[in-house]
Amino acid sequence: MIVSTGYEPRRQFVAFHKRKQRWSCLVTHPRAGKTVAFINDLIDGALRCQLPNPRFAYVAPYYSQAKDVAWGYLKQVTAPIPGAVANESELRVDLPGGRRVRLYGSDNYDRMRGIYLDGVCLDEYGDMDPRAWPEVIRPRLADRLGWAAFGGTAHGYNHLAEMSDAVASDPEWFSMKLRASESGILPPEELIDARKAMSEDQFLAEFECNFQAAIVGSIWGRELAAAEEEGRICRVPHDPALGVHTWWDLGMHNATSIWFTQDAGREVRVIDHCSIVGGGLPEAAAELEKRPTYRYAAHHVPHDARVREFGTGKSRIETARSLGITFEMVPDIGIEDGIQAARLFFAKCWFDRDKTARGRDALASYHRSYDARRKIFSAQPVHDWASDDADAWRYLAVGHRFSERRAVEPERRRMIEATGEPGTSWLGA
Repeated sequence: MIVSTGYEPRRQFVAFHKRKQRWSCLVTHPRAGKTVAFINDLIDGALRCQLPNPRFAYVAPYYSQAKDVAWGYLKQVTAPIPGAVANESELRVDLPGGRRVRLYGSDNYDRMRGIYLDGVCLDEYGDMDPRAWPEVIRPRLADRLGWAAFGGTAHGYNHLAEMSDAVASDPEWFSMKLRASESGILPPEELIDARKAMSEDQFLAEFECNFQAAIVGSIWGRELAAAEEEGRICRVPHDPALGVHTWWDLGMHNATSIWFTQDAGREVRVIDHCSIVGGGLPEAAAELEKRPTYRYAAHHVPHDARVREFGTGKSRIETARSLGITFEMVPDIGIEDGIQAARLFFAKCWFDRDKTARGRDALASYHRSYDARRKIFSAQPVHDWASDDADAWRYLAVGHRFSERRAVEPERRRMIEATGEPGTSWLGA
């Protein structure tokens, strides 16, 4: 049977639809038609697949976003197909022969465990939790040799940027970067007008696919860029002669994030990072045991670890102690003061490039939303996949600064007694 959905691809996406590679990475400017191309490619794949009960998926950063952006396209394109049935409550369309195309959000990527996939498109991949692909989605493709396409716009140097750079000349990947100045999709006068209304970084990122442009509202983007420029993101090996400090954000329903540091004089060596999803303190304790060469000096957690949980009647400090972990408390100074402390803290840090890569992605993505109507940034940082790692980083900066203050306080008191000079806030020390 020959089925026509009425879709006529833009010439810029013809090569994508004709590709032979199993993997694809598309970086495009807004309104280029990437999402439409993804949805139609999934439908075409489902109709052509000869395996039993084919399964294809479109994944957006958020489930609500998948519904807002792609559900209308999916229903519209599949409507002419005889026997197609749209299921509104599950955001899926069932096609003849047991075929199915379904929408998901990476904000609940664990929901995809247990299914199988013949093809998947991950739209705005740079805004997703980077664990979604390797931990859950990639294994779903294994037994049926399914394919995957990644796409998005440029929002700072994140995991989409790393992928785009890594696969640009790899023959096993289809790679495309579609800049507005070259695609011919948007009228030149529209680009001129957009440039007037946007900052240079905003325009370069959105329309010219420039990953080096700063993320709008980025909280620590400049500090990370400075670390890269100064060569402080490099190979930073673990030194057995130095103790290892861990700095935690204890997740409840989110992830538990841990940074690993060693102090060498005035340098702070950030040697490792891990994030545990869907597990509690036992899983976190197991992560520590995976690093048997680390000699732990102290484990640091935020003040709310003292709170007792209703289910057990125990605080997480008590639960950790039963697992052989003794926590020290990081003082609570508020989010804004913590962000400022972290901003100042970056200058003394050296990051291991490989072991802290995922954590640094989160720090780069940590941002405030921008209200275009009021022309202001939000007071609170956006809560998304990057928040847990960013919170743990704040606790590291605050706790480290507080530890320094405690170390110098006796000497400072002696100086004040000798000179009569008043003390200063530890944040400004």
